[in-house]
Amino acid sequence: MQVDNQTAQFDDLQLIALPTAVSCAEMFVRFTLAEWSLRDLTSVATSVSGALVQGAVDDADSTTPGMLTVRLRLAGGSLVVEVERDPSARCPETAPDLEEGRTGVDSGRTGAPLVWCEVPLPGQQAASAVPLPKRERRASAEAARWADQPDEVDPAVWDKLLSGLGGSPSGGKHAE
Repeated sequence: MQVDNQTAQFDDLQLIALPTAVSCAEMFVRFTLAEWSLRDLTSVATSVSGALVQGAVDDADSTTPGMLTVRLRLAGGSLVVEVERDPSARCPETAPDLEEGRTGVDSGRTGAPLVWCEVPLPGQQAASAVPLPKRERRASAEAARWADQPDEVDPAVWDKLLSGLGGSPSGGKHAE
């Protein structure tokens, strides 16, 4: 039997590599797993995401911490928790040893360091069998209200904006 490792669903969140990123990542994991009807994995996945994000934060330069992306993927029979570090970040030599699942270090899509942990889905469930939410793209009431407005901006508004920022398109002085 061939295992399907194709990604069935993913969601991600970008954060600044500061200590607050750990709790933000854990909250993102709890919300996403509730939305994906995988609450049974919440404890394990929040522990894994917390450890992976903490590692990225610990390795980040506190003066210029950079960004990191926390990504959850459903693939094959697993939930994959990934933390992709800023491309300028140091790549860890080894993946953390987590008892919750198989871990690894790779290059992400952008060549940035990517640390991951693969956690088996409950009951040998396949990712394609997870009941995922159906989302419809719809405009908010406010967006619908403004939909018939022209996209053009009055040139006088641009002049006022640019002069307020210290430069004028005509090179003149701004009014006081």
